Amino acid sequence: MNIIIVGSGKVGFTLAEQLVKEEHDVTIVDTDEEALRRAGDQLDIMTVRGNGVSASTLREAGAGEADLLVAATNSDEVNMVCSLTAKSMGAKYTIARIRNQEYTSSVAELRQNLKIDMVINPENTTAVEISRLLRFPSAANIETFCRGMVELMGFRLQEGDFLVGTPLYNLPGQIKKLSLLFCAVDRNGEVSIPNGSFVPQAGDKLYLIGRPNSLDQFFRQLGRYAPKVKQVFLVGGGKVSMYLAGILDRIGIRLKIVERSEERCRLISERFPHVTVICGDGTDSELLESENLTASDAFISLTDRDEDNLIIALYAMQQGLGKVITKCNRQGYAGIVRSLGLDSVISPKFVTASHILHVVRGMQNSQGSVMNSLHRIADGGAEAMEFTVGPSTRHLGVPLKDLRLRPGVLLAVIVRGRDIIIPEGSSFLQEGDQVIIIARGGGVLDLNDIHAAEPTASGGSGR
Repeated sequence: MNIIIVGSGKVGFTLAEQLVKEEHDVTIVDTDEEALRRAGDQLDIMTVRGNGVSASTLREAGAGEADLLVAATNSDEVNMVCSLTAKSMGAKYTIARIRNQEYTSSVAELRQNLKIDMVINPENTTAVEISRLLRFPSAANIETFCRGMVELMGFRLQEGDFLVGTPLYNLPGQIKKLSLLFCAVDRNGEVSIPNGSFVPQAGDKLYLIGRPNSLDQFFRQLGRYAPKVKQVFLVGGGKVSMYLAGILDRIGIRLKIVERSEERCRLISERFPHVTVICGDGTDSELLESENLTASDAFISLTDRDEDNLIIALYAMQQGLGKVITKCNRQGYAGIVRSLGLDSVISPKFVTASHILHVVRGMQNSQGSVMNSLHRIADGGAEAMEFTVGPSTRHLGVPLKDLRLRPGVLLAVIVRGRDIIIPEGSSFLQEGDQVIIIARGGGVLDLNDIHAAEPTASGGSGR
């Protein structure tokens, strides 16, 4: 596909990086010559220097022939005008990053009046992800499928867990009865799809998928059940914090925010009168102690600096808080802190890139099975995708034991009406099913892509 990205910041660069891996033709537009040089050198893509609202700049980038234009600059207004201009020039589909709450509250009008096909808000999406983790503190990360009927959770295995050293086929009967499946494992950065003979080890990050209540029972039996979060301590009062404050206020979780800027503190206090706001330096351990950090059930660091977020989060872990979540956009840093036991690391730019990749794959696969959602797990080493089975899906009604799937692909869950099926050999697909696929290494655009290549008939001696 021919894709234009306006804005080569964190989101734009990360998205371009992923799209290039999937062999799309990508052009980046930006006013910053240094950012363009970096993108051109590292990604080997086309770059155009200029303002995204300029018709001549968009024309030079090829907006009239673009299959998709993503406006991801730091200005909501530029992104909106850029989308409108590109659409009027002939761009088939436009996505605009819009972060201001006043704009995002009227998304329907924006889409209609400015011809924006999709509005994406990284900060709001990140806040929603964090709120999920607060709802289920035992998990390092959570993804939802089929309108919340199925959840996928990752967690780190510890010494002493009953899973350690036991093949999955030999798990206790009460675990086997639960409606869940071990669908992926990350061991020292190597991601694999486990089978029944897989033997978990301490330090493995395991991924489970199934019914939410079955996952809840599993963590109870593992001894990891954490009580409901009632009080949250948050450092940083930026956009993600504002969205998160709104979510937590609605569900009745008490929140204390530490923020340096007096102006931001005043804004948060006016908008959320139930939130306790402290004006101060959240990296100051004395301040955190004086504000009774350890009395909270969860800690979140959401400052603008990855380094500060990680250091404060590690300090909170050291103080014994049950749930610690941090924001970090640098994959290198995230990998280091995960090795120290901090697993709940959220990256807004990767969350955004995954959402847009989902749209791109849907556009590529307009004639096949509908992809309802796409989540990248295990630091991008695997993908979890939800499809709707359509009339073009092959092998309908054929038992799974009679099918050959591609290596590294797992058919994890079938949702049929209100029934959640953990597939067995006798299970089969039928039109209208929702199917969740786990794939290592990507490359799955359609349900038909999960099958191994059919062997070709050939003559000769077979040498």
